[in-house]
Amino acid sequence: MNWNPADLAMAAGVRRYGADYVKELTPVPDYRGGWRRILEPYSGAWQQNVEEKQSTVLCYPTLYACLNRISQDIGKLPFQLKSVDSNGIWQPVQNAAYSPVLRKPNHYQTQQQFRESWILSKLIQGNTYALKGRDNRGVVTSLYILDPCNVVPLVADSGDVYYRLNFPTSANLLPEKYPGNELVVPASEIIHDRLNTFHHPLIGVPPLCAANMPACKNLKILKDATAFFSNGANPGGILTAPAGMSEADADAIKAYWNTNFSGDNAGKVAVIGADMKFTAFAFKAADSQLVEQLRYSDEQICQPFGIPPFKIGIGSIPAGLGVDSINQLYYSDALQAHIEAMEALLDEGLAISPPLGVEMDLEPLLRMDVGKQTEVIAKQVAGKLITPDEGRKRLGYGPTGGGDTIWAQQQDFPLATLRDRLPPDQKPEPATPPPPPEPSSAASDENKALAAEVWQLKAIQATREALNA
Repeated sequence: MNWNPADLAMAAGVRRYGADYVKELTPVPDYRGGWRRILEPYSGAWQQNVEEKQSTVLCYPTLYACLNRISQDIGKLPFQLKSVDSNGIWQPVQNAAYSPVLRKPNHYQTQQQFRESWILSKLIQGNTYALKGRDNRGVVTSLYILDPCNVVPLVADSGDVYYRLNFPTSANLLPEKYPGNELVVPASEIIHDRLNTFHHPLIGVPPLCAANMPACKNLKILKDATAFFSNGANPGGILTAPAGMSEADADAIKAYWNTNFSGDNAGKVAVIGADMKFTAFAFKAADSQLVEQLRYSDEQICQPFGIPPFKIGIGSIPAGLGVDSINQLYYSDALQAHIEAMEALLDEGLAISPPLGVEMDLEPLLRMDVGKQTEVIAKQVAGKLITPDEGRKRLGYGPTGGGDTIWAQQQDFPLATLRDRLPPDQKPEPATPPPPPEPSSAASDENKALAAEVWQLKAIQATREALNA
């Protein structure tokens, strides 16, 4: 990026430092703090300084699988710059101004990693901010995904939108070191993808917001199960004595029992005197339904992301769905909206205008099994939709002789033509062509040959008329 951030901000009428620009720009209210930390995962937890951090919630297997599945599937769909040809069909092209940044968005990410970062930021924080880098011509040559927690949208009195960027030294991956840790840029230098702007048009709310509570509930179940199995899968119990005992004796026996017969010592032989008895707690009926509780919450986590539960290993695949049908269902429900938004924002952010446009190649996602793919291609060739060479190319084979042409058999006729035809027994006999005229002795050899050729043409025409009658 060769533009000077300070000059760019000043050119937009924004001062960079202190509270000078606060009078001109107003930060957009941030509604994201409530789901970055669950301060009270259960009643009274805040008084015990117990909270569920976002980093902990993201490690829950089902939630992690949803984020991982969507980001990796979109990450493997390459960018393609396409143009409309003379037939109105989109074809891949190369352009010196746009192709390089699509092929290598920045100096530290491949295009696959770039797409994954884009989607993860959108799914976890609800917003993706991509800072543009330009060359001396003003052409965008690089894109940098920013940490959404360090970006604040600003709105001027005139309605113009700006973004305040914070660059902590340890997290600054941009090639330049900006003076200070703060920068204000106009909206023209940011690609902002946002999801479900419930509260403000510039603030997106992620599906993680809706999936937080089911994930926290299942985390609590898993933690309790971990503590239970750490005790040798033995529930607690009650020590009883026929005679009363003082509170001090009871505390001493309790401490002795917990130290010697719980945790790693669970299962050891205990010798109890004074007619004391240990009665284990029985399992409650709800304990036997933990699996159903976990599965129900897992399905609730899948809902905000639009992922069919069986796609991440929950439940079974519905009967009758093939591989291609499953992928099509998954694409339309979980991926298509993100893909369409990314394509439109890149067109606008890179200033790409028709007949050019950015599209993502869906072939890696919707690729069917080899048998099904071969069957579909064979039907397309037989249906005169593609040439044999085009079908062979999709399967990784080279062209063959005559394979660049669509062939068809001449076997169908209009019904009106067939209706007007007479039955074979009613067809007239072919007309006998008239005999050739006898040339005069004075005619030249050239005139004789011409007369014979004219006679042959008349004979052929008469035969055709008789056959079509």
